[in-house]
Amino acid sequence: MKMVPKMLSPLVKDWAPKAFIISFKLETDPFIVIDRARNALEIYRHQVVVANILDSRRSFVVIITKESETKLLLSEEEVGKGIEIEEKIVDDLQSRHTAFIHDKN
Repeated sequence: MKMVPKMLSPLVKDWAPKAFIISFKLETDPFIVIDRARNALEIYRHQVVVANILDSRRSFVVIITKESETKLLLSEEEVGKGIEIEEKIVDDLQSRHTAFIHDKN
Protein backbone atom coordinates (compact mmCIF):
# COMPACT_ATOMS: atom_id res chain seq x y z
CA MET A 1 0.00 0.00 0.00
CA LYS A 2 1.12 3.51 -0.74
CA MET A 3 0.16 6.70 1.03
CA VAL A 4 -1.89 9.05 -1.10
CA PRO A 5 -1.89 12.82 -0.71
CA LYS A 6 -4.67 14.43 1.29
CA MET A 7 -6.85 16.35 -1.15
CA LEU A 8 -9.16 17.97 1.38
CA SER A 9 -6.84 20.86 2.19
CA PRO A 10 -6.42 22.17 -1.39
CA LEU A 11 -10.10 21.50 -2.08
CA VAL A 12 -11.21 23.71 0.82
CA LYS A 13 -8.49 26.36 0.53
CA ASP A 14 -7.90 26.69 -3.20
CA TRP A 15 -10.30 24.87 -5.48
CA ALA A 16 -13.70 25.43 -3.85
CA PRO A 17 -13.39 27.71 -0.80
CA LYS A 18 -17.09 28.67 -0.88
CA ALA A 19 -18.42 25.14 -1.37
CA PHE A 20 -20.26 22.93 1.11
CA ILE A 21 -17.66 20.23 1.70
CA ILE A 22 -18.19 16.91 3.44
CA SER A 23 -15.57 14.39 4.47
CA PHE A 24 -15.84 10.89 5.85
CA LYS A 25 -14.03 9.40 8.82
CA LEU A 26 -14.08 5.62 9.27
CA GLU A 27 -12.37 4.24 12.38
CA THR A 28 -12.11 0.90 14.13
CA ASP A 29 -12.04 2.41 17.63
CA PRO A 30 -15.29 3.99 18.82
CA PHE A 31 -13.42 5.92 21.52
CA ILE A 32 -11.46 8.05 19.04
CA VAL A 33 -13.76 8.57 16.06
CA ILE A 34 -15.48 11.75 17.31
CA ASP A 35 -12.20 13.39 18.33
CA ARG A 36 -10.65 12.54 14.96
CA ALA A 37 -13.66 13.91 13.12
CA ARG A 38 -13.56 17.15 15.13
CA ASN A 39 -9.83 17.37 14.49
CA ALA A 40 -10.46 17.09 10.74
CA LEU A 41 -12.99 19.94 10.94
CA GLU A 42 -10.42 22.13 12.68
CA ILE A 43 -7.56 21.27 10.36
CA TYR A 44 -9.40 21.50 7.04
CA ARG A 45 -12.08 24.07 7.93
CA HIS A 46 -14.85 22.35 5.99
CA GLN A 47 -18.49 21.99 7.01
CA VAL A 48 -19.29 18.37 7.84
CA VAL A 49 -17.71 15.04 8.74
CA VAL A 50 -19.69 11.81 8.47
CA ALA A 51 -18.07 9.61 11.11
CA ASN A 52 -18.57 5.92 11.66
CA ILE A 53 -17.08 2.76 13.09
CA LEU A 54 -16.09 -0.13 10.84
CA ASP A 55 -18.19 -2.69 12.77
CA SER A 56 -21.41 -0.64 12.59
CA ARG A 57 -20.84 1.37 9.41
CA ARG A 58 -23.97 0.06 7.69
CA SER A 59 -26.34 0.98 10.50
CA PHE A 60 -24.94 3.92 12.49
CA VAL A 61 -23.13 7.18 11.71
CA VAL A 62 -22.59 10.51 13.42
CA ILE A 63 -22.87 13.71 11.40
CA ILE A 64 -20.46 16.20 12.94
CA THR A 65 -20.26 19.94 12.41
CA LYS A 66 -18.58 22.69 14.42
CA GLU A 67 -21.84 23.18 16.32
CA SER A 68 -23.41 19.73 16.50
CA GLU A 69 -23.31 15.95 16.56
CA THR A 70 -26.27 14.17 15.01
CA LYS A 71 -26.57 10.41 15.40
CA LEU A 72 -28.24 8.51 12.57
CA LEU A 73 -29.25 4.95 13.38
CA LEU A 74 -31.21 2.34 11.47
CA SER A 75 -33.78 0.51 13.54
CA GLU A 76 -34.18 -3.25 13.21
CA GLU A 77 -37.46 -2.58 11.39
CA GLU A 78 -35.70 -0.32 8.87
CA VAL A 79 -33.00 -2.93 8.31
CA GLY A 80 -35.72 -5.53 7.76
CA LYS A 81 -37.33 -3.29 5.13
CA GLY A 82 -34.02 -3.00 3.29
CA ILE A 83 -33.45 0.65 4.12
CA GLU A 84 -29.81 1.64 3.99
CA ILE A 85 -28.04 4.16 6.22
CA GLU A 86 -27.03 6.13 3.13
CA GLU A 87 -30.65 7.20 2.68
CA LYS A 88 -30.60 8.88 6.09
CA ILE A 89 -27.17 10.38 5.42
CA VAL A 90 -28.30 11.89 2.12
CA ASP A 91 -31.50 13.31 3.65
CA ASP A 92 -29.56 14.89 6.50
CA LEU A 93 -26.82 16.32 4.30
CA GLN A 94 -29.32 17.63 1.76
CA SER A 95 -31.07 19.68 4.44
CA ARG A 96 -27.71 20.95 5.76
CA HIS A 97 -26.67 21.93 2.24
CA THR A 98 -29.94 23.79 1.70
CA ALA A 99 -29.42 25.69 4.95
CA PHE A 100 -25.81 26.46 3.94
CA ILE A 101 -26.99 27.92 0.62
CA HIS A 102 -29.68 30.03 2.31
CA ASP A 103 -27.20 31.30 4.92
CA LYS A 104 -24.80 32.39 2.16
CA ASN A 105 -27.49 34.46 0.39
